[in-house]
Amino acid sequence: MSAATLTFARSNGRPRRFAFDSVLLMAVSGILLLGLVMMTSASISIADKQQQEPLYFLIRQLYGVGFGVLGALIMISIPTQVWEKLAMPLLLVAFVLLLAVLIPGIGHEVNGSRRWLRAGVMNFQASELTRVLLLIYLCSYVVRRQGELKEELKGFLKPLGVLMGAAALLLLEPDFGAATVLMATGLGVLFLAGVKLRHFLALVAIAAAGMALIAVTSAYRLKRLTAFLDPWADPFNSGFQLTQSLIAIGRGELFGVGLGSSVQKLFYLPEAHTDFVFAVLAEELGLAGVIVTLALFILLVWRSFYISRLAAEAGLAFQAYCAAAFGIWLALQTFINVGVNMGILPTKGLTLPLMSYGGSSVMVTLGWLGLLMRIHHEAQTSGRLAVSRSPRRERVESEE
Repeated sequence: MSAATLTFARSNGRPRRFAFDSVLLMAVSGILLLGLVMMTSASISIADKQQQEPLYFLIRQLYGVGFGVLGALIMISIPTQVWEKLAMPLLLVAFVLLLAVLIPGIGHEVNGSRRWLRAGVMNFQASELTRVLLLIYLCSYVVRRQGELKEELKGFLKPLGVLMGAAALLLLEPDFGAATVLMATGLGVLFLAGVKLRHFLALVAIAAAGMALIAVTSAYRLKRLTAFLDPWADPFNSGFQLTQSLIAIGRGELFGVGLGSSVQKLFYLPEAHTDFVFAVLAEELGLAGVIVTLALFILLVWRSFYISRLAAEAGLAFQAYCAAAFGIWLALQTFINVGVNMGILPTKGLTLPLMSYGGSSVMVTLGWLGLLMRIHHEAQTSGRLAVSRSPRRERVESEE
């Protein structure tokens, strides 16, 4: 038995320490804690008025965080190969969830949208989990069909059809924002997988045209899409939400008006604790708080792609695509939410990850981060094994 094999056997004889990513933990903890503080500040007035309990939304958010941490620990303990093998069943579960919310009596309707399933003390937004399940399937597909994806158009059309089917069900809820982010993230993964550029550009153009057609054929969506161009033209109706958000951001100046001192959250800014928590943060913490918040998100996105590269170098293709998919999604949704708050993008109704109120959102995101941490561990472990089994190390150990 060679020295390299003995080394491997010895390492098998004792439990390996889990390779936690301290940078990832720091970024996630920073965003999550800042989010809890700002969400509580933004919601305390409306919670007191509606529920006669100022910390009502904080308590419910903590349920989501608790379940999310539990989900992350479960994801950390399960080898990623399990998810790769279960890609097809997970895809079926995703479509079952998307169909279930559309069934009266099962799907729960809020503000004209049927996006939620009843889950004990909270409503669970099905699109949050289905996005992860669909992307896991997509990452598995691009690994299994790498050659077909790169060489043949049908290799690209198959996963695109799955994405379009899921997007169509999301539009029936309706959830235009979630459908847009899912399509964009999926196309990003396919682009990284090496699809031919001419196929990619042609079908992206077709998908974009289709989404634009869907938007303009709905009076409600068209009104929301065009209101951001000049919100001051109708500041008390279609432009009300955006004008209040811009006032909040403008009041923040350099260091903000002080934590808890926001005026716009006092029943002026609708959805202050969900879609527009960033505007309250800008008002209370100012430009300094905005810079810190964006720096934490940039750090988390960068770390996702860094872990993706580690996995790719270790020969873990599926894991590399999963980590990249998380980074793409996080960057897209953060950019859209901040852009909406600042009036440079139309209102989409998308939350700010880990910061906005929403138990299902924070729960699924933390679970996905657990998967990311597992990928980091497996990439690091594979790298160490590759070094320990290298011919050069084997020769040195044999000479000793």
